[in-house]
Amino acid sequence: MQVLKLGGSVITIKEEPMTADDGNIGRLCEEIRAAWPTPLIIIHGGGSFGHPVASRYGIAEGFTSERQVQGFAKTHQAMVRLNCIVVDRLMEMGLPAVSVAPSSFVVTRDGRIDSPDFGILGRMVVRGILPVLYGDAVLDKEKGFSILSGDQLAVRISTEMGASSLVFGVDVDGVYTSNPKLTPGARLIERLSLEKLEGYVRIGEALTTDVTGGMLGKVSEAREAVRAGVEVLIVNATKPDVILKALKGEPVEGTILTR
Repeated sequence: MQVLKLGGSVITIKEEPMTADDGNIGRLCEEIRAAWPTPLIIIHGGGSFGHPVASRYGIAEGFTSERQVQGFAKTHQAMVRLNCIVVDRLMEMGLPAVSVAPSSFVVTRDGRIDSPDFGILGRMVVRGILPVLYGDAVLDKEKGFSILSGDQLAVRISTEMGASSLVFGVDVDGVYTSNPKLTPGARLIERLSLEKLEGYVRIGEALTTDVTGGMLGKVSEAREAVRAGVEVLIVNATKPDVILKALKGEPVEGTILTR
């Protein structure tokens, strides 16, 4: 089984609220269809849909006032809207994609996944169904509610369900020595060991509102999958055929995380 995490910066236009990148979504769905059939679970980020709403209401910090309850609902609904766009395009390609809301079966404790039941995902995959999940506003046992990042969810699914590989599709070629959008001399790190990770202190500085941590958060989350023996690859999903090659196990430019 493979897990594919598509970043919000890839499938939305992050500078324009509630705007999907239809071109990228259509192309990615075609690449996923070309790699099918394969046991696969897809998780996508929020981009310009979920992040601005969650930030406006402070959902990631937990419950502090009644006004946030409406914000919790709005954040979830924003993600449902984006998820519907992705699932509809996959179904147009003839793929058996099914939307799965993380908030319906995942509860966090202080922002971390606590005792999830991934059995339903396993049963879907066995039946040849393509589950499509997303970062979501979820209930939290300590904070009232929280934001469950798609990155954390993808890593936990990969480790608990025994995935062979986890592919992160982002909007740069992989992990750099510093943010390539801010530093012209940034160098792509083709292989990044857990030992060397701590030495790169400026891996990710999000350029737009991101309540889940940007590249640094992504790599930090991915460490658990690497330790569990899952092959983790970070590639540029805005470039044609990159995701197709990654899913088919073909050589592709990017960053491989290693022990």
